[in-house]
Order: sequence, then C-alpha cells, then structure tokens
Amino acid sequence: MNPKRQTRNLFPAVFFSFLLLCAQLSESTKDSSKGQIKLQNHRLGSSVVFPVSGNVYPLGYYYVLLNIGNPPKLFDLDIDTGSDLTWVQCDAPCNGCTKPRDSQYKPNHNTLPCSHLLCSGLDLPQSKPCDDPQEQCDYEIGYSDHASSVGALVSDEFPLRLENGSTMHPHLTFGCGYDQQNPGPHPPPPTAGILGLGRGKVSISSQLSSLGVTKNVIVHCLSHNGKGFLSIGDELVPSSGVTWTPLSLKPPSKNYKTGPAELLFNDKTTGVKGINFIFDSGSSYTYFNADAYQSILDLIRSDLKGKGLKDTKEDKSLPVCWKDKKPLKTVHDVKKYFKTITLRFGSQKNGQLFQIPPESYLIITEKGNVCLGILNGTEIGLENYNIIGDISFQGIMVIYDNEKERIGWIPSDCDKLPSVDQDNGGDLSEEEAYPRGFGLIGEIFSGKDGEL
Repeated sequence: MNPKRQTRNLFPAVFFSFLLLCAQLSESTKDSSKGQIKLQNHRLGSSVVFPVSGNVYPLGYYYVLLNIGNPPKLFDLDIDTGSDLTWVQCDAPCNGCTKPRDSQYKPNHNTLPCSHLLCSGLDLPQSKPCDDPQEQCDYEIGYSDHASSVGALVSDEFPLRLENGSTMHPHLTFGCGYDQQNPGPHPPPPTAGILGLGRGKVSISSQLSSLGVTKNVIVHCLSHNGKGFLSIGDELVPSSGVTWTPLSLKPPSKNYKTGPAELLFNDKTTGVKGINFIFDSGSSYTYFNADAYQSILDLIRSDLKGKGLKDTKEDKSLPVCWKDKKPLKTVHDVKKYFKTITLRFGSQKNGQLFQIPPESYLIITEKGNVCLGILNGTEIGLENYNIIGDISFQGIMVIYDNEKERIGWIPSDCDKLPSVDQDNGGDLSEEEAYPRGFGLIGEIFSGKDGEL
C-alpha cells in the first residue's frame, strides 16, 4: 500500500478518513450425508442466495453477480470472507481498473461524510481525524497479496430478491474504488470488485443484519466443477450433521479465526499442535506457517518415494509440483498416491475434524503436472498466520455463524443450488440445479413487498 497516493474528491467535498483493512479468515469440516439435509430456522427471517462461478485454477477466485443502483447495474464480485469492505471499480475516473468505463460504477452525489458511523467507527489500525463532519469519507484497503484499492465510501440501493419471495431495496454502504494497485506477479482478477463478508460493521452481511433483512450468517458451497452458491441468512443452515467449532474471540478480531488445532496426516499426528486458522474465501490456496508447511511437505514427499511421481522445477504454476510419465488430466489420476490432511480442533478425544482430502489440496496444471495447493505463508509475509482458502473449501458447505460466533462445515453437493420448500424443516432439493431468480433482481420492483 502506498500512503502517498492521492485521494480524489468525487464531489465538492474534502476527504480525511482512511480505512485500512488487511484481513483473512478461517473454517473447519466433518462427514455427513450429502443427500437430503434438514434446514433450521425456516420461519425466522429470510435469506438471499446467489449462484457462484469460478475455480481455484486457473482463475483463482469464485464470484457472484450483484445488482447495485437504481436503475440496477450488474457487477461481478469476488466473494471474500477475509475482508469487510465491499468495493467496486468506480468511474471517477478510475486508475488501474480492469473494467471498461461503461461497466464501472458511476457515483451520483452519494458519498458518505467522514462523520458517518461506518466511516468513523470501524476501529481501523490507521485513521485520520475528521476535521469537517461533511468531508468525504475515503478508504484505503490493502490485501495480503499487496493489492490495494483507494476510493470513497458511497451508499446506494441493492435490489435483492429473498428466498421467501419478497423483494427489498436496502441502501448499503460500499466502496467506490477509483485507484487499484496490483504489484504482484499475477494479473488482477477481471472482476469488478470485492464482496466483503468479514466480521466488521461495514461488511454486507453485517449491514443486512443491522437492517433486519437477514441474520448475520454466511454460507458458501464451492464446487470442484466451477459452480456453487453463496447465502446470506440462516435458512440454508442444516439443523443436524454440521461440525461446529467456536470462533477465537481473544484477542478480538474481525477475522474468522478458529483454533487451536492439531495437524494430522493420514489420521496420524504430525507433532504440529496449537495452531490457529483463518477461514478466507478470498484466498485461492491454503497457507500453513513454516513449521506446519515443512512437516506436511516432508510427509508427502516421503509418501511419494517409489510411486512414479518426480519433482519438477519446469512448472512454475505453484512452488511444489510433480510430473508423471505422461501428462495428467485430473487429480483422480494420482489421488491414490496422496493422503488426507486433517485439522483437529478442540480435544484429542472429542475434537472437531476438518478433513482436507487430496482433491482439496492438489491441482492439475495446464502442463499436466500435479501441484501442491498448500503454500508456505511465512514466505509471503503471513508470519505465523494459517489460512484455509478456496482449494480446501471445495465440496463442503461452510457456515460462518456470526450470531452464535462459530464456524461449521458439512460435505455437500455444491454443483446444485438449493431451493427450499415453504414448509418448516424443508429439504435441500437436489432436483433443480440453479433455479433462476435467487438473489438477483433484473429490474427494480415497483411494489411495496418487503421494501425498505
């Protein structure tokens, strides 16, 4: 992040309040039936559900489509439970934006003043005084991959269709990003911005909860096949079969942090204990600290001796890759050579197990090699942080329950977007994949049904 970067006045106002966010996130997993799953709290509030598209490799992200404004404009946003602020590329004009101007958000005298609660009450590590209550509230947000966005906080309509059939047009606060930087080795994603789903007040889930639209519960289910779904609200939370582990609340954190946990390989202890994890859907891969990473890498390499796979330095897709005698097509071609990695939260006897099978920590590259999707976080500046990313979320429903301060997981068929019966305790249907109308509204509804 460049503290000398100039802020830009979108309208006749001046700025002084900075937002600096650099967050991450965490989760956990358990076996259960992938068939019919009973739902809880079906009569309490409603949820908004979005189809998800994307993959870990080669895209490196999962995204949803979201309408903003009146008339509504569609934006593709990278779902990120590791940061709070939602922002979109902004025609102010925009520096470093990947979208053409007609696909950027156009502000219309709707910036927030720096005296606004969501600007002044974010408990950010760096801030500047709000000298004039009417000054524009700007933000600067940095991410662990050194990408950053600078812009102004704005408020606009988010037309939503809830699962119960009602429609709402809440005014939500988000960032209008007019200066994007991506100094890393990889090009920035082509999405229009970030959907921030962290634990802070400015996250979309927190705002919807404070308005009484949904409960502050986030559910995502990411498929190995490029599909999935995202839900805000608790209607899709199964009433049984979920493995729950509490969030770590000391010290206070905006991250979805859990632990401590013990690291197992092939159901045997590795000797690595007492490590905390952050659940972060904004991270493509899973990151272990140096000790945990080296322990797992040594065990995998020892296991591969005599199996036919050879280390290759020619493939630069990820730091550690292996090649077979002929190019590989899927992880299933080599799955038999690798073992399941397990994170055991809680006690040894009654701990909660988050299992990471080979297909959830390996990728097959365009060159036909197999690479390790668990990376050394210490090498890239994460210090002792451990992050569970998208690669290890595949094939499970992950539940971030801010209401009860816990995280849960359950194996699921993420290729199907759930539809919910209107009866209490309805089933997740496996009959209809991706029914239309969830989450998005193609037009602003003129009726009063559910309107804010």
